[in-house]
Amino acid sequence: MKKNLFFLALSVLLSTICAVLIIKPHMTKSPYVYASGEPVYQRVELSGEQFPDFTFAAENSVNAVVHVKVLKKEKSREPNILDYFFGYGAPYAEPRESVNAGSGVIISPGGYIVTNNHVVDGGVEFLVTMNNNKSFDAELIGTDPVTDIALLKVEADQLPTLRFGNSDSLRLGEWVLAIGSPYNLRSTITAGIVSAKGRSLPDTSGEFKIESFIQTDAAVNPGNSGGALVNTRGELVGINTAIATNTGSFTGYSFAVPSTIVQKVVADIMTYGTVQRGRLGISMQELTDKLAEQAGMKDNFNGVYVPLVERSGAAYKAGIRDGDVIVALNRVPVKSPSDVQEKINAYKPEDNIVITVVRNGKTMDFNVVLQGTDEQMEGGSRQGEALDVLGGRIEKAPDRTVRRLGLKGGVEVTAVGKGKMRDAGIREGFIITYINQTPVKEPEDIVRAIKEAQRSVLIEGVYPDGSVYYYGIGIK
Repeated sequence: MKKNLFFLALSVLLSTICAVLIIKPHMTKSPYVYASGEPVYQRVELSGEQFPDFTFAAENSVNAVVHVKVLKKEKSREPNILDYFFGYGAPYAEPRESVNAGSGVIISPGGYIVTNNHVVDGGVEFLVTMNNNKSFDAELIGTDPVTDIALLKVEADQLPTLRFGNSDSLRLGEWVLAIGSPYNLRSTITAGIVSAKGRSLPDTSGEFKIESFIQTDAAVNPGNSGGALVNTRGELVGINTAIATNTGSFTGYSFAVPSTIVQKVVADIMTYGTVQRGRLGISMQELTDKLAEQAGMKDNFNGVYVPLVERSGAAYKAGIRDGDVIVALNRVPVKSPSDVQEKINAYKPEDNIVITVVRNGKTMDFNVVLQGTDEQMEGGSRQGEALDVLGGRIEKAPDRTVRRLGLKGGVEVTAVGKGKMRDAGIREGFIITYINQTPVKEPEDIVRAIKEAQRSVLIEGVYPDGSVYYYGIGIK
């Protein structure tokens, strides 16, 4: 009996040992670390393949990302019609100062810094502070509202820089870092993945925009604008620009201008002072199954539908027609209108590109010589039609500006020198719509009205932000 009990106990012990030896290699540590009997945090152990090391990218990038402080001066109240005719209105107040802040990225040892246009817009003074707390006064070299990119310059040398990477080579799910100064917390680094490419955002301003954003889930907040989006190699692949939020703070989605666009804009500003942007002269929309079938596409439904081609545009002159589907630019496939915008934005007027389209089931290539933008074309053709009046230069307002402001026509003040216009308070960019209550559409209309005036003229118009102003100018 005792011998049987001994062998039974020995069998149980051996079974237990075997079970432990089999199960132990598959057991993991408790996901909790306990203190005083209570779980205080979860411990997650990941291998290097699962969670990359960001220290190299972070330490080699953070010193090239700066804090940008922008001083703005709000314009004093302009006189209105009641002031001129009835003497109403309080004394004009002095311009009030306000401060905006954002981030920037040093892209050259000599002090060129790229940031967002909306960070510096309206600024009169710019202060750049580096990660080592050294500060510089900066000069605004140029801006491009179309892509929301601006270029600053500080007088310094041997500054730390970020090298441009190729944003086109980014892959969905790839890790990236966002570096900037959210809420004035300088040199803040967050991590996320590329969650989408070629993303565009809703825009209600009516202004022409080129948007092909990199979408990430790296945390970005107010103050990050103009900061760096870098890959795990520490290369600059984007400029953080916007977030999608209902609260004003980060809720999971952030957007960056791709480095391919940034490089083109910065190079043009350095070389020409403005962006030289090629133009196809087409309207575009997303390709649907129905539209693809109309174009005779049976297998591949990737591309961009062209509902309208301008008869005077570059695409029409090359042979592209209404109803074509663009499937590639210079042999690179495109899937959305933002894809086309991004690729065209890399070229200048007069550049020659190959556009592949599908028409009636046939694939065709067209050599297209890009034109300039509306503003560039109009600027060249209207140069000889500018008139100097009352110390200012006036030209017929661009059609795009007139449409955006909802006007029937107007004359733009393109320059203001010493004279009656400046004395009255008129600033550059003012669109004159009426003079002495008579609508104007051409510069000659203003000249005629001034000649016919006995003592003074009342000028009514609109600034680019939509604000309406009245100015009274004495003639004799």
